[in-house]
Amino acid sequence: MDRVNIAGLLGIIGVIEFLLAMLVAEALYPGYSVSMNYISDLGVGRTAIIFNSSIIVMGLLLIIASALYPQLSKALATTIALTGIGAVGVGIFPETVYQIHVIFALIAFFFASISSYPAARISRGPGRVLWPVLGTMGLIALALLITGTITGTYLGLGPGGMERMIVYPNLLWALGFGTELMNPQKKT
Repeated sequence: MDRVNIAGLLGIIGVIEFLLAMLVAEALYPGYSVSMNYISDLGVGRTAIIFNSSIIVMGLLLIIASALYPQLSKALATTIALTGIGAVGVGIFPETVYQIHVIFALIAFFFASISSYPAARISRGPGRVLWPVLGTMGLIALALLITGTITGTYLGLGPGGMERMIVYPNLLWALGFGTELMNPQKKT
């Protein structure tokens, strides 16, 4: 396994463990609504240890992976590192530390979406077309979430649903790109 393969593997592990932990936390959180509750609501109360530890682990794995990316793209290494820093910050500073939490969440959301563009530039597979589409979906959803926070309108999805329209496309492109990096036949 070379550095690129390891970077892909770390990204895949981080995304999968976070996604699965998030689903477990949603099931255990009393009265949780994917539409009405923010994802970070899982970071307080009885599911805090599950959610916060999983997002910190994902962030740390992304930071480590970013150190392996410079040979591919310095832009990708930088945006992935910032995504990881944002994720770690979200886990360390839950919603109870609102202003700091929001800053780290915005960093994670924005740079996860932005990372799709340098990933697409270095991609050699069919994902090079899909990664920026998914990243752009995340950016549009981020703008709609911010607007919805002001207006109270989330296109019928609720704040939690709109937040997921940021997170899920970014998790999908990251899984796909990580898988591409793991493919020994196609070197990115």
